[in-house]
Amino acid sequence: MSSRAATPRAESARMHIAADFGGMELLTARFWSHVYTPHVHDTFAIAVIENGVEHFRCGRSSYDAPAGTVAVVPPGEVHDGQRGCDAGWSYRVFYPQPELLGELMAELRDGGARLPVFDRVVFDDAALFAALQRLHAELIASGDPLQRGCAWREAMTPLLRHAGVGEPATGREDAAVRTVQELLRADADAALTLDDLAREVGLSPWHLNRVFSRTVGLPPHAWRNQWRLAQAKRLLHGGMAPAEVAATLGFADQSHLHRLFKRAFGVTPSGYAPRKNVQDEALPCG
Repeated sequence: MSSRAATPRAESARMHIAADFGGMELLTARFWSHVYTPHVHDTFAIAVIENGVEHFRCGRSSYDAPAGTVAVVPPGEVHDGQRGCDAGWSYRVFYPQPELLGELMAELRDGGARLPVFDRVVFDDAALFAALQRLHAELIASGDPLQRGCAWREAMTPLLRHAGVGEPATGREDAAVRTVQELLRADADAALTLDDLAREVGLSPWHLNRVFSRTVGLPPHAWRNQWRLAQAKRLLHGGMAPAEVAATLGFADQSHLHRLFKRAFGVTPSGYAPRKNVQDEALPCG
């Protein structure tokens, strides 16, 4: 009889709360021995499986959700969960209130809110997986309300199409896009949200995000960052310190400015700040 015993695997679980999304919980976890007993949520559970396999029952059926898939459990549905392979599983999970997805359904349909009814439980869709994985990480890392609102709609739209939502015709809506650009330029450090901008131009947030991206080539938050970077070059050239530039233009902090500036221009803000040309320096008499 072998004396080797199964080695317990390291486990971890962290919960974040997205207060601006109705207090939505965001779980990041790695499990091996953990077993969920049958339970229900009053929210949706949208799980993005990053490694291994999760095995679970939902309603009357059993499922295996391997790495690269997305599993969706509706509110009130009894389900459990445990590892589906020797390696266990790691995943990211969204727990949105039904009303949150219902509101987004209303934006997509340009009509009344209704709860999504999905056509399956496990989605083997690489693009959907990648979009939701990025969104989960972004909601934990980013405090920019405009970026968060845009990212939410961009990532959730492909999922809601599995609930029978098509993409409405948006047109170019050039006047609305120009107005939004003016609003973003008017106050660089304002904590604007996508909802704020949409109300100003009379469009749904989803509609605005889509038409802005199609017209400009970037979603509103990314366009604003590029405009801020252009202003940062002007201020740095005028002698303003990078830390002051970051505060003036509404970047989260100096490191945020540093990271975006380097990506866009290949040099850091400190490296861009002009230095006096040697030809302009006073030479000693003699």
